[in-house]
Amino acid sequence: MLGKRVLDAACGEGYGAALLGEVAASVVGVDIDADAIAQASSRYARSGRVSFVEGSCTSLAFPDASFDLVVSFETIEHVTSADQPRMLEEFARVLKRDGLLVLSSPNKRLYSDERNYFNEFHLHELYRAGLSELLAKHFPAQRWHHQAMSSWSGIWAEGSGTGVEAWLGDADRIVPYAPPEGMYFIVVAARSPSALPEAAARGSLFTDADQTEQKRNEANVREVLRLDALLREWGATLGKQAAHIHHLESLVAERDRIIRDMDGRLFEQVDQRDATISKLEARVAEVLGALATEQRRLEAELTAQQRVIAYRQSARWWLQLPWLRMRLWLSRSR
Repeated sequence: MLGKRVLDAACGEGYGAALLGEVAASVVGVDIDADAIAQASSRYARSGRVSFVEGSCTSLAFPDASFDLVVSFETIEHVTSADQPRMLEEFARVLKRDGLLVLSSPNKRLYSDERNYFNEFHLHELYRAGLSELLAKHFPAQRWHHQAMSSWSGIWAEGSGTGVEAWLGDADRIVPYAPPEGMYFIVVAARSPSALPEAAARGSLFTDADQTEQKRNEANVREVLRLDALLREWGATLGKQAAHIHHLESLVAERDRIIRDMDGRLFEQVDQRDATISKLEARVAEVLGALATEQRRLEAELTAQQRVIAYRQSARWWLQLPWLRMRLWLSRSR
């Protein structure tokens, strides 16, 4: 890296290019986003060693063999499968014959498949075999690395020391740590094995100065504890609501029982009323029958009296009246 001319492909906001600029002879950051290039230029292009250019990784506006090193971190997955070979072809074109490509890419098997995760901004993710085959056309010499986030307990000596050890363990045993497949691939690639640098340390640990990840994890723990407390509170509230519902259900059951009892008594009263009404109706019918009989009798007597009155008002009656009186006198004298 020292004294090299570097291209940072898809540089984004430019902080990576600025870090490279501290050791490289020059760094050019290129990105298709005009706003990102403007922000990077205003913040990091303070010296002649770091500059930024708007452009596409599939069509780089640089002469052939103009860079010693091309870095492209998590870019290839944002390019379509049709354009990925074109991007690598452009990287090969702008690199010197013994130039290096340092490229990172998400491991599709771990990043998407195992997590059942879909990143809408990724146009074409790659498995290891696919990425290796894609690189092989222009960069057959490849040295692979894996990257993953993890939690470590670190121990280091104040003075000098040799080697780095890594262990994996739980409450039952501790064994040497065998690095697993990473969430991301980092490939150092070249046209020939002789162009590859000497192998660096087998492992590398990094933490940012502000311990952002640790603070994020602690914040996550606090959030989990807060949510757990809310869950317990919610459970208690739910228990109270369940008890209240049970009480209301018992009140409803008691109300239904009272209504059934009242309905039973009401039906009994209705039956008694109907029986009384039936008796009254029979008595009324009996009285009405007697009244009708008496009415007919009186009407007959009235008719007879009317005939007598009518007879006594006739001339015949008045002619017979003296004889009738004489007969009545004689009858009484005897």
